[in-house]
Amino acid sequence: MSEELGIRAATAADAGAVDTVIRAAFAGTDFGHQGEAELVRMIEADGDALVSLVAERSGDIVGHVLFSRMDVEADGEAVAAAGLAPVSVAPDRQGRGVGTALIRAGLAVLHEQGVAMSFVLGHEDYYPRFGYSAEFATRFVSPFSGPHFMAMMLDSAAEWPQGGRADYAPAFGRLG
Repeated sequence: MSEELGIRAATAADAGAVDTVIRAAFAGTDFGHQGEAELVRMIEADGDALVSLVAERSGDIVGHVLFSRMDVEADGEAVAAAGLAPVSVAPDRQGRGVGTALIRAGLAVLHEQGVAMSFVLGHEDYYPRFGYSAEFATRFVSPFSGPHFMAMMLDSAAEWPQGGRADYAPAFGRLG
């Protein structure tokens, strides 16, 4: 019997459980740099969190996703944009669609908020399923430019900008 996965906005009361999930998710991997839990706390303290969601199963938090405010200019205009980082799933729940559900729910909330674009620094085989494109991101100057830097328009019918600049929230630069 499978237990239902619930996704909801993270609350201040979830901070300890979210921290535990993030640390566990990144502890045994080559991805990330082990500062993801601190990054989440800094982004939230700075007021730069746009969407913070948790996944619950049987009352336990088994996943978390954070989208933070970015400073983006596209074709000479300021654009509302969000950076996806990090997405974390408890090791015993990985590979079961928890991360996918969190990302899709987060993108839907961003779209409702009127955010136009999202960027991610991540695995090139995973994030394109959500609409992220490395090719699209090459149009933007960013400290994170490279093959793992991807971007997407949240409105799939929107015209893609020809170029610009994309800067993550200040907390990313302060992370050692």
